[in-house]
Amino acid sequence: MARYKDEQCRICRREGQKLFLKGARCYSDKCSISRRNYAPGQHGQKRAKLSEYGTQLREKQKTKAYYGVGEKQFRKYFEMASNKKGVTGENLLQILESRLDNVVYRLGFGTSRAQARQFVNHGQFEVNGKRVDIPSYLVKAGDVIAVRESKKDNSTLKINIEENLARPVPAWLERDNEKLSGKVIRLSAREDIDLPIEEHLIVELYSK
Repeated sequence: MARYKDEQCRICRREGQKLFLKGARCYSDKCSISRRNYAPGQHGQKRAKLSEYGTQLREKQKTKAYYGVGEKQFRKYFEMASNKKGVTGENLLQILESRLDNVVYRLGFGTSRAQARQFVNHGQFEVNGKRVDIPSYLVKAGDVIAVRESKKDNSTLKINIEENLARPVPAWLERDNEKLSGKVIRLSAREDIDLPIEEHLIVELYSK
């Protein structure tokens, strides 16, 4: 699987907006968008007029960056969304929101999706009582995601939970701070997703 190994803040600068890829840093004065609000590279400060295709491509790249998904997997999700009943763009966002690493982040166990993905990779969570270490695992309505008993003393997790107590949990999820767990009440709807994504542009891009 291809991995992006460059500085994460360069992605935000390329898209011209905060993608909140680095947790607390994105809310501080150290945020690159606050300090250098232009694209990276030698010609970053030059304004480039995007074509229709360019606008659609940037929307896709931005969405991939939000969820930390590669091109191959993203296209797979689009095909899944196309084959489901309903609006393809909304189906795509619902699938992305259903990823285990995203759910762990939404529940406040991780300060960023990247950190949540690392927690899942290291086997710190279980779904319905079974250990799951696959970040792309898609949760279903009724699933219970919990910190494994042997991992509840993890200091980073404890700090994250304390810091995120005030952060609202999406309406489609339910968090139990005492048990360090969360439940998927239902799958997310478009109005539950607070990210500035124009999914119709992605549909138009893949429909060419």
